[in-house]
Amino acid sequence: MSDRTRDLGILIIRIGIGAMFMMHGWPKLTGGLRTWTKLGGAMRHVGIDLWPQFWGFMAAISECGGGLLLAVGLLFRPATTCLLVTMIVAAAMHLRSGDSLMESSHAIEAAFVFLGLLLIGPGRYAIEVRIKSGQNN
Repeated sequence: MSDRTRDLGILIIRIGIGAMFMMHGWPKLTGGLRTWTKLGGAMRHVGIDLWPQFWGFMAAISECGGGLLLAVGLLFRPATTCLLVTMIVAAAMHLRSGDSLMESSHAIEAAFVFLGLLLIGPGRYAIEVRIKSGQNN
């Protein structure tokens, strides 16, 4: 496999997953305090009971804003890390609430994707790579 094919594959994954998380996160982001409180309540499953509105807002930002940053390849590793942590908390919430592995699978699968992307990097077709290569000229 050539580097170009590899980078094209990473780009397709970044755009596809990023767009899906933007769409998934937008209603949460625009849902307001009630939505953020409910979403942030998931933190109790990892031992954090304080400020559910804050944590819910951060999860919504991670999904929507992180999806955008992932798709374009800007601030890739911080965005991917936020998405990974959000999916770990979501998986913990599902599993500790009694949901089956299948009912928890979306969050678990997404966490694996984000972990893999975090390790492999954004590929050459990322904005941050273009910015860095422009600074080196």
